[in-house]
Amino acid sequence: MNTTDYLRQQQAEITEHHVYLGLSKLADNDHNRVTLKKIADDELKHYHIWKKITGKDVEPNKSKVRRYISLARIFGLNFSLKLMESGEVNAQALYEEAKILLPEVGNIQSEEEQHELELIGILKDNRLSYVGAIVLGLNDALVELTGTLTGLTFAFGNNQVIGITGLIMGIAAALSMASSGYLASQEDEEVKDINPIIAAVYTGLAYLITVFLLVAPYFIFSNGMVALGVMLVITLLIIGGYNYYISVAKEVSFKKRFLSMASISIGVAAISFVIGFVVKKYFGFDL
Repeated sequence: MNTTDYLRQQQAEITEHHVYLGLSKLADNDHNRVTLKKIADDELKHYHIWKKITGKDVEPNKSKVRRYISLARIFGLNFSLKLMESGEVNAQALYEEAKILLPEVGNIQSEEEQHELELIGILKDNRLSYVGAIVLGLNDALVELTGTLTGLTFAFGNNQVIGITGLIMGIAAALSMASSGYLASQEDEEVKDINPIIAAVYTGLAYLITVFLLVAPYFIFSNGMVALGVMLVITLLIIGGYNYYISVAKEVSFKKRFLSMASISIGVAAISFVIGFVVKKYFGFDL
């Protein structure tokens, strides 16, 4: 263990002080606000302990502070805090080694472990209760739209027709899925903290946003194959982005979920390609 490692940890402490302080201002209740403020104060105390050890001042990583606070604004405290937790594994290894020579580091480690316990009460984001509703809208839209647009691309030759057809079908399906989400949540008496109306909104919005993103290439590009390729790339980006969020927020495997959703969407697109090719060849559609 060398001074560079200590300085790196010292910077982490002052950075986390500013992050927790910023997150405390975003907390939606007094308990969470007080808890995060207390942790921020502890991180500042830890910074000064490391400062006594290194004899140097260190500036916080301002870009990291901005990133975590911005992520919390967009995705909620749960996501930002979980992402911070995932980076503390290396710190634990440093504490174990450093406290042999520096007993005060053992106190830092104990307080960090206490922070984990205090954060358990905060790491409950109501949005995660609606993950099922979001998956219902997102997955259904990805499977249906990638299949429909792929089939239409090979059946028809006019991107405007394909885009408008996909848009109309998508909007109608989004309203249908929102209704289904509402009825499904109403019938699920076991889940007490889910509001059927909010579940329906999440399902419908997830579907609708996906529809707009997937049909957009057909209004931007005149070449059907280019639009199809861009649409499939967007499909994989949506799947990747969503599963990254879930993998962090719920601590589940990103790779397993990503491959599952991607294989279903691409598989349906491949089948639709065959159907569209057959329809165009034997029925002679050329719009």
